[in-house]
Amino acid sequence: MQIAISGGKGGTGKSTVATNLAVALRKIGVKLTLADLDVEAPNDHILLGVELANEKPVNQFMPRFDYSKCTKCRKCAEVCEEHAIVTLRDGTPFLMPTLCSGCRACEIVCPVPGAIQEAFRTIGHTYVTPTPYGFTLVTGKLKEGEERSMPLVVAAKRRAEEVREGLLMVDTAAGTGNTVSKAIESSKLLIAVTEPTPLGIHDTELILELGRLMGIPTWVVVNRADLGEKEKVYELARKYGAEVVAEIPYSENIVRSYVEGKPIVLTDYPEAEIFTGLAKRVAEFLGGGE
Repeated sequence: MQIAISGGKGGTGKSTVATNLAVALRKIGVKLTLADLDVEAPNDHILLGVELANEKPVNQFMPRFDYSKCTKCRKCAEVCEEHAIVTLRDGTPFLMPTLCSGCRACEIVCPVPGAIQEAFRTIGHTYVTPTPYGFTLVTGKLKEGEERSMPLVVAAKRRAEEVREGLLMVDTAAGTGNTVSKAIESSKLLIAVTEPTPLGIHDTELILELGRLMGIPTWVVVNRADLGEKEKVYELARKYGAEVVAEIPYSENIVRSYVEGKPIVLTDYPEAEIFTGLAKRVAEFLGGGE
């Protein structure tokens, strides 16, 4: 089974909830693998206090022109929706690698066999990191300057499936774009982490709508619940048939645990009980653990 931790707005504490929930679930006996699919800014490993390990590159196709065979017909440039291929006046093609999506359309339409050959560039890496908490963390990390995160999300999710043990928990990026949808895909439960601020409330509706469109039961966790109009979050949850399952107050203890790189669920702070309670709810949803 797979569950997802997401949230429309960035900075709501999504990764804090994901990492503490993972630790709390493992404490009560649920086997799991945690996948950090926020590939543009993965930070679950920082919150867990571990160094990323077992790096594996993610390569993407890009064309390499054999100018001895190229007839300068311009078909490759014409079919390139990303405008990654430009041509000189005589039709000689050139590639701008950072714009290339790796779709291979140029290779398909090229009328001369061998005029476009395969080349690859590394757009990021995946990592499989053992943690001291009894589960494995899989991380996708996009290279700086790269724009296309979808291949990294797909590669990291695939690697998580290869090493998964029991439940697969995915921690998504912020927003409701296609990379978030891909990360959430196949989940049996979506936990939306939000905060009762104007932006947080606005984006909560977006993630609730995404859960509705994908047919996934959705729970809501309200972080920093004492800082805004949390009743508006409850109203949205009712509108979409979602349940608010936890409230987390603004807490210096949580900030302190973040600085120390130690999940708060392992401390004696009162906030730890919130994550333990949430883990029990998830375990009940899973039917006694997986």
